Amino acid sequence: MWEIILAAGWPIWPLVIASVIALAIIVERSWALRASVVTPEQLLPEVQNWLKQGGVTRETLSRLEAHSLLGKVFASALANIGNSREITKEAIEETGRAVAHKLEQYLPTLGTIATVAPLLGLLGTVIGMVELFGSFTNSGHDVAQFARGISVALYNTAAGIVVAVPAMIAYRYFRSKVDGFLVDMEQQAIKLVEIIHGDRN
Repeated sequence: MWEIILAAGWPIWPLVIASVIALAIIVERSWALRASVVTPEQLLPEVQNWLKQGGVTRETLSRLEAHSLLGKVFASALANIGNSREITKEAIEETGRAVAHKLEQYLPTLGTIATVAPLLGLLGTVIGMVELFGSFTNSGHDVAQFARGISVALYNTAAGIVVAVPAMIAYRYFRSKVDGFLVDMEQQAIKLVEIIHGDRN
């Protein structure tokens, strides 16, 4: 691997850095976007039991906020339990925007890497071609420089694709996952509002 990096020349280094960043984001988002952390299945029934047992306290709200991202949404609804349905929904929407931002954290960076990596590979290709044509002189051509130019061009082209494809797949996957979480949280929040205002048992 080190020999390939050396053969690809300095244009490969931005791609190496981009690949490390992309890998770190993929690992972090895989850990952060687990259903058990974002939308635990048993949270709504548990909150419903609290309401049946006499409501919620500040301590309960604090525990709920620390429990999960869905818990933050529920806590905002329960904090406005004495207000009208409209105010409760506004509180949920405000918290929902903050939660959506947290779910989408680092994804723009991953999407940027997926878009830019082929361009970085193309830059390396152009630089390799410049070296390649620079090997031709009036007295002939420098075989070593010619071979190096080909190496730089091909390795950087390949590296750009190798970095971009997994990054784009991961980006699309996480975007889809985030969208699914947001829909699920919205549906559960609506159910909680109906429970709070007596429209659902």
